Amino acid sequence: MKFVNEEKINNLLYPARRPDAEEVERILLKSRSLKRLTLKESATLLSIEDEDNLGKIFSTAAFVKEKIYGKRIVLFVPLYISNICANNCLYCAFKSDNKEIKRKALSTDEIKAQTAWLLKRGHKRILMVAGESAPQGKSNIDYLAQSVEAIYSVTVAPHKIRRVNVNCAPLSTDEFKKLKAAGIGTYQVFQETYHEGTYRRVHPEGPKSDPDNRLEAVDRAFSAGIDDIGIGVLYGLYDWRFETLALLSHVEHMEEALGVGPHTISVPRIEPAKGVDFSLHPPCKISDEQFKKIVAVLRLSVPYTGLILSTRERAALRDELFSLGISQVSAESRTSPGGYSTGDNEEWDAQFSLGDHRSLDEVIGSLISTGSIPSFCAACYRKERTGEAFMNLARPGTIKGKCSFNALVTLKEYLDDFASVSVREAGYRLIRNVSLSLEKEELTLLEKFFADISQGLRDEYV
Repeated sequence: MKFVNEEKINNLLYPARRPDAEEVERILLKSRSLKRLTLKESATLLSIEDEDNLGKIFSTAAFVKEKIYGKRIVLFVPLYISNICANNCLYCAFKSDNKEIKRKALSTDEIKAQTAWLLKRGHKRILMVAGESAPQGKSNIDYLAQSVEAIYSVTVAPHKIRRVNVNCAPLSTDEFKKLKAAGIGTYQVFQETYHEGTYRRVHPEGPKSDPDNRLEAVDRAFSAGIDDIGIGVLYGLYDWRFETLALLSHVEHMEEALGVGPHTISVPRIEPAKGVDFSLHPPCKISDEQFKKIVAVLRLSVPYTGLILSTRERAALRDELFSLGISQVSAESRTSPGGYSTGDNEEWDAQFSLGDHRSLDEVIGSLISTGSIPSFCAACYRKERTGEAFMNLARPGTIKGKCSFNALVTLKEYLDDFASVSVREAGYRLIRNVSLSLEKEELTLLEKFFADISQGLRDEYV
């Protein structure tokens, strides 16, 4: 864990004094200028507990999120292709010694069938997830690459999956190149915990027991040409303040060594999992209020990065977190291989329990009711606005115009093709209201795209 200095982090987290109002105001003013915070400044915000200053942090996080990305919230769905795993992580239902779940690796045909089910619901962006073992007779990288290609091959009328992101175990540089060649968007790898002693304790067996190999996977993926990379922490394994600052140390390393920070940061919390007693009693469980502060501080610390929230969290809390900096959310998730064909929200072979069981249509309806613009956009990936090119647009907030425009286009597609009557009507009202703020040239182009959609054309973007 070479660039995570535990002594430095602890010294920043536990100063002898609490910050005064003037110091907090200075940090928040810096955030409003869309500048990255230092580790010390982030530590200062994490130490705040009084309601007045917390309210200021939350309102500033909402301001920064809208300044960078506008009101759009990107929607995606996980597709688990395998729960076969060589690791014995104490917190995960897929742990190798868990006898209470059935093991399965989807075939190419089964992956296509799951993808078709998702397309018929209106999904356009998939996060493909796999355990750290391949089906018998296949290499891990070949299985992953073939699965990505299978997802992209499926067409349902005019609809196709527009972006496949991948969450899988660390690969070699050559293997990452093969994954890149399959057409993936973002590669996700979560360190889980940046505290080395805790990491080694909760990962006792399997390839994942080496913390440095996992940490270095980000650099290897980048050297293989994958320049959109997602990182994250599994909150509940160790002190949340330490984990947040350690993650931000990782961000600093990426910026210095790779020239770009993470495309996304995910903030999962440990949830109960079948056959895993550890998951019922996380050693460092965090409250909803602490979780809200984590999200807001991350938004202020790394303003250009997409913050991802999964369906682990309850619907009411997810709705609240949309305004605190979250910019991407999963919807209608299943966390077991083949889960979308069961019709059962609580799957026997799931990786963890879900907190939000709403359908995609219900999530979209909820977003619209708050004035957010649900988005299925994948334009940046396809227009080669990735890595440094994306960061150059995101840092000053100039990506906002493209994000908002493409969000309206993909929302119109969803409303016309999949939405319930009530969501369609609410969505059309939202589009009309947002259109009032567009410049004349933007409105003219939007009207052209909308006319094309009415004529049956899909997948236009800027």
